[in-house]
Amino acid sequence: MKRKNFLLRVEPELHAALNRWAADELRSVNAQIEFILRRALQQAGRYPPAEDEVAGSAKAAEEKGGA
Repeated sequence: MKRKNFLLRVEPELHAALNRWAADELRSVNAQIEFILRRALQQAGRYPPAEDEVAGSAKAAEEKGGA
């Protein structure tokens, strides 16, 4: 799976709490943040992406590549 990099700035106290939580669950801080975000998106009904969004992205990629 291809991953997208981005910069995330957090307060030191927040990072320390994430680090402790990640260590408790035998994950890296990065993996823990991904886990938290994925779970929040699922609970909000926003993950995985809707089928029409996926189809639209595929169509846009085909059009871009074919031009």
